[in-house]
Amino acid sequence: MSMMSIGSEEEEELRRRKLDEALEVKSLRRIISAYLNYPEASEEDVKRYELSFQKLPLSHKALLSHLPQKFQQLRWCISENSVFIFQMLQAFDPPLNMSQDIDICEHEKLKTTNKHYGEKDARSCQSEEKSHHHSIDEAKSVDEKDVARRLPEVEFSSSPDWLDPSLQSHVPMVDVDKVRCIIRNIVRDWAPEGKIERDQCYKPILEELESQFPNRSAGSPPSCLVPGAGLGRLALEISCLGFVCQGNEFSYYMMICSSYILNYTQVAGEWTIYPWIHSNCNALSDRDQLRPVSMPDIHPASAGITEGFSMCGGDFVEVYKDPSQAGTWDAVVTCFFIDTAHNIVEYIEIISKLLKDGGVWINLGPLLYHFADMYGQEDEMSVELSLEEVKRVAFHYGFELEKEKTIEATYTTNPRSMMQNRYFAAFWTMRKKASRVAVETQATT
Repeated sequence: MSMMSIGSEEEEELRRRKLDEALEVKSLRRIISAYLNYPEASEEDVKRYELSFQKLPLSHKALLSHLPQKFQQLRWCISENSVFIFQMLQAFDPPLNMSQDIDICEHEKLKTTNKHYGEKDARSCQSEEKSHHHSIDEAKSVDEKDVARRLPEVEFSSSPDWLDPSLQSHVPMVDVDKVRCIIRNIVRDWAPEGKIERDQCYKPILEELESQFPNRSAGSPPSCLVPGAGLGRLALEISCLGFVCQGNEFSYYMMICSSYILNYTQVAGEWTIYPWIHSNCNALSDRDQLRPVSMPDIHPASAGITEGFSMCGGDFVEVYKDPSQAGTWDAVVTCFFIDTAHNIVEYIEIISKLLKDGGVWINLGPLLYHFADMYGQEDEMSVELSLEEVKRVAFHYGFELEKEKTIEATYTTNPRSMMQNRYFAAFWTMRKKASRVAVETQATT
């Protein structure tokens, strides 16, 4: 190979890397824009409610004379949520150079297959990053912010340049919905009100881990990987059981929020949010819709985590297909995760490779395939298998089924709503059989 062709390949690789980073910066700016747009988008909702009220006949207005006061209460709740969101953004330390020029995105003709940069569905609110880590080795302090509590704008003193509202782009409604999804996820993972869901979903997993690893040693703790870790509560609980635990999360929406709660919480119950204000449907009462929720229910840094707890940002496949990860984990825990795959077979194959021989895979969740409805997008793929087929694939990759049952569970559901979406989630424990090479090696020793 000539020196010229080698140089050309290096230039092409550099160009691809620059494009990937530029696309990621563009995605992160879009996500930050969505967070910043939260009060404005929410104010538009309230204005719509007011417009409908104004169209009522006078006799109907008289009957519903309390609604203007409710609309003002909604505005106050929105401002309280906005204060939390903007303090969270100010604490965020982007893993990328946010000031770089991203015009390359508009001019490059390179095709980037299977890179979504924040375009996944609302349940997981996902985005992409490959190398950012954060931990809670110690709780960091948060300075008091000079927050002007008015809508639709909320301003800070000394905000980073990349939080300048004038630099923010138009925000699609789907992105606004993802911010609201994060607020509901906060309740699920970090509020006393979310304990019901945590007990449904996390408690069976934690009990199974304790059963599988009864003699955990502080000097040599077992290791557990949690792909799709969301806002980090399950990974933290596993760490508190005495595991070296790493949570993996693809979504910048999630990572920005989990980093703030894990690293910056100073006391339990530090913040109050109003998570249920964005839907007028199926409310039992205005009081229920407007109720406050305090969080977090614990101080994460004082929870008793095992040394080595971490959160790793990035696409599960991209991060953990690396050969250095093979055979390094005693357990993999997946909770409401495996249906986020484009190719669930690939997920199962990687989980098998990650585990040590004899390691366990504990799963809980439905099969609500996230890309099943991506009609008309040629670059998208979605392999949607039945539960029976998922298990058959797992057996192919060396798993043996030890335990299996169905668990009724909800996901970010308002416990006081007239509508409750429930999953009959699959729960199993599978063990990775020893490979033939390992068995033969043991037989000769």
